[in-house]
Amino acid sequence: QEATGDYSTAGWAAVHAAWACDDQNAQEASRLCRLKAIQLFQEANGASNLSQTGAQEAFKFDPSKVPDLPEPRPMFEIFVYSPNVEGVHLRGGKVARGGLRWSDRIEDYRTEILGLLKAQMVKNAVIVPVGAKGGFVAKQAEGIECYKTFIRGLLDLTDNFIEGQIVPAHNVVRHDDDDPYLVVAADKGTATFSDIANEIAKEYNFWLSDAFASGGSSGYDHKKMGITARGAWESVKRHFREIQVNIQTQDFSVIGIGDMSGDVFGNGLLLSQHIKLLAAFNHLHIFLDPNPNPQKSWEERQRLFNLPRSTWADYNPKLISEGGGVFSRKSKSILISPEVQAMLGIQAKSLKPNELIHAILCAPVDLLWNGGIGTYVKAQTEHHAEVGDKSNDAVRVNGQDLRCKVVGEGGNLGFTQLGRIEYAQNGGRINTDALDNSGGVDCSDHEVNIKILLNAIVANGDMTNKQRNHLLAEMTEQVSELVFKNNYLQTQAISIPLSIYPQMFDLHARFIRHLEKQGQLDRELEFLPNNKILAERRAAQQGFTSPELCILLAYSKISLYQALLGSDLPEDPYFRSILENYFPTPLPTRFAEEIAQHRLHREIITTQLTNLVINRGGIAFVYMLEEETGQTAPEIVRAFMVAWEVFDIEKLCLDIEALDNQINSQVQLKMIMSARQQIERASRWLLRHHRMPLDIAKTIETLRPGVTQLADSLDGAEPEDLEKLAQQLIEAGVPSELATRVAR
Repeated sequence: QEATGDYSTAGWAAVHAAWACDDQNAQEASRLCRLKAIQLFQEANGASNLSQTGAQEAFKFDPSKVPDLPEPRPMFEIFVYSPNVEGVHLRGGKVARGGLRWSDRIEDYRTEILGLLKAQMVKNAVIVPVGAKGGFVAKQAEGIECYKTFIRGLLDLTDNFIEGQIVPAHNVVRHDDDDPYLVVAADKGTATFSDIANEIAKEYNFWLSDAFASGGSSGYDHKKMGITARGAWESVKRHFREIQVNIQTQDFSVIGIGDMSGDVFGNGLLLSQHIKLLAAFNHLHIFLDPNPNPQKSWEERQRLFNLPRSTWADYNPKLISEGGGVFSRKSKSILISPEVQAMLGIQAKSLKPNELIHAILCAPVDLLWNGGIGTYVKAQTEHHAEVGDKSNDAVRVNGQDLRCKVVGEGGNLGFTQLGRIEYAQNGGRINTDALDNSGGVDCSDHEVNIKILLNAIVANGDMTNKQRNHLLAEMTEQVSELVFKNNYLQTQAISIPLSIYPQMFDLHARFIRHLEKQGQLDRELEFLPNNKILAERRAAQQGFTSPELCILLAYSKISLYQALLGSDLPEDPYFRSILENYFPTPLPTRFAEEIAQHRLHREIITTQLTNLVINRGGIAFVYMLEEETGQTAPEIVRAFMVAWEVFDIEKLCLDIEALDNQINSQVQLKMIMSARQQIERASRWLLRHHRMPLDIAKTIETLRPGVTQLADSLDGAEPEDLEKLAQQLIEAGVPSELATRVAR
């Protein structure tokens, strides 16, 4: 077809579908090619811009209707083709978002994007849209022009909102339902392209305008905010807090993947002035500093961060401790000083660069901070070929060989999931990249939804664009705080079951089987234990690892989100405050009515409720009460909200969390668990003894006075066991009033 110039969408649909199946047999590929061409356009094709005039052609199809495509299956797939560029965009749902990557994997870029989509679906469990991911390869033109062509191909197939009405894309053969929500973001190779994408959106008169691509000149600059690194640092701080170390006041040793010019690595290694960075590497250099001065090295890292396009070679050699230095990865071998030998716990006097990196990854340090690109840790049971990152095969290590106490995953895909599990089973403290670095997508989601709100106000003439941009800038730190709160609560939701794992094991095992039975979870795909392994762990009194619980947390949220969004619960007037609390404080005060009319108000309310219930109630809270009471997820959430308000659980939790680094973290977790048990008991009672559906506001109004009166009547008359518990908490450093309340 390239030879004849026939770039028909139908022909390329067939080629793409057969190629996507990753079939290596030529005859079978030919057969699939013919079958897929027929099947895609008779069954799966939702829209095609075959009749469009332009440099690109695109088609959209439903992957669930195409046999042999690898899992996971997104809801929609768009394939864009032109002589200069081709690419795919995969979406997990109608309201979905994720980055567009400039891929260098021309032979298998769909495989790359599919793997990233899988991670994005889990990461996006904390935000309004579900996961999406796109990628393109440049063939015969400059990268920016290829990006523009790819964006136009996506918008060619996307419906629009004009004067409140859905308007189908122009000159498109369309067979699917209305589908106007398309949001993109920066990714590898496209970090500075947001303004380009938004200009094209304006060219198409697309309703999202500059909310189409988050960031850019009138959006939130993630590197300046340090949003991804600061969000991941919440995980790092919690890991250390749970071993009674405050990394903001105590020195700790670090090895790193990346360099100071990078967003996540650079911002991350400036978040504490007590970091002792012993070693780091990127694709060019290896940095070694066996005995750094924390303050002076922090100042030098700050200088490099501010220096455009800095590398480790720019580090002032006078500030590197004896035996250290900066070495090229192109060197044939590197002499290892006695100081570096002691730091890495090795005896070799010289190593090849890749061998030295291997030793760095296995160094006995406090923290491994990943802010780079590539996969560096796998499981012993995995082969390098399974990892899909050939360029790092020579340096990759096994999870069981790591000697660091904590891993912070600021970057994506630094570990395989099995590598994480293996490391955790050997005592390491780690979550997942999706949980650690969700701050970036969370920030972008807030930006998009704030812009949707404010753009409507600008369109009505109640605000100028200049005023809008000024307001966006003013709210930067408030948006950051909303994001970090989500990071904090998600890590806490993992820590609680880890602290009482034998107690929660059977419940979580049943929940996994339930999700699998409902077709909402593929255990094998997510590396969750099968029934045989579950039985072995139960017998050995071994629970789920943190990386496994992170996956289960995400799927719990995905499941609850779907159940709530499909109900009438988001329409309950009681949740207006939940909707307003999503936005930074100036907005609800000034634009309460406009917020109530937000185009995604149902999705925002559902996301807020999902995060609140799962973060505070627990991973299997809704499933457990479904089992026990037979009630539906929406009714369980109604009961949760009544309990949450009647017993003022929010204030209780905030008071407990204010004691970070002041009392033993295990005491804190036990108090949070006590608050959670109060929610469980009250919700269970409501579901069993009140008529459904609960009127949330009226039930709170009815029950709150009695609960308050009961609490007041207990003053000075606590039973002996409650008084004893309160005294134990006081002796652990808990303020007297809070200790008494928790004990009750």
